[in-house]
Amino acid sequence: MIGIISDIHGNYPALEAVIEELDKYGCDEIYCLGDVCGYYCMVNECIDLLRERNITTIRGNHDSYLLGESLCPRSNTVNLCIKYQKSVIKEENYQWIKGLPLYLNENKFCAVHGGWDDYLDEYIEDFNFNDEKIMKFNKNIFFSGHTHIQKLQFQNQMTYCNPGSVGQPRDYISSAAFAVLDHEKIRMKRKEYDIDRIKYAMIQEGFDEYFYSNLYRGCRIGEKSGAEKSV
Repeated sequence: MIGIISDIHGNYPALEAVIEELDKYGCDEIYCLGDVCGYYCMVNECIDLLRERNITTIRGNHDSYLLGESLCPRSNTVNLCIKYQKSVIKEENYQWIKGLPLYLNENKFCAVHGGWDDYLDEYIEDFNFNDEKIMKFNKNIFFSGHTHIQKLQFQNQMTYCNPGSVGQPRDYISSAAFAVLDHEKIRMKRKEYDIDRIKYAMIQEGFDEYFYSNLYRGCRIGEKSGAEKSV
């Protein structure tokens, strides 16, 4: 059994709860689809746990922002959070992020953070099973993250899954999202966690409620309605 997680975004209490849940399921391996960095203040704790557990991880767009490869073109809030994380990240954790691959092509599946046109920053709302870019990987199971919303699609003998976000769900459910791959079957999962822990950690680091109140609503930072686009 394999655990699939994504979009942790420095939310250590959420990650810790999900890892504990995956252990209960008896997962032999766990894979992370990127965006360990961004949004919340416990980036070192998250990376330390991933490294301690030898969790195979790919790079997300927020991870690339932390490396200084670019700024987020859509959100100054993202850039403020990344600026903070750059100031606190440990050198060994920075180097770990720097060494992350852009995609995974495992025995059972292929995975990216964004999409197959742009590994880092493509939003997949409807997966194209006939895309030549995914056909060349010769797999039947495909995973990506980035949207923070769980999705499961099927076509013929092929499956696409977005496990949702561990650290910042955006489907108006506050519990952390992830997926479990059991042979060829994928199950979507949720896990409640102590949101107050990350709230108080953010307060201690000088962030006001704008940066964390969304976690209680299961939406993106600053979201006023479901019509607003994710960043």
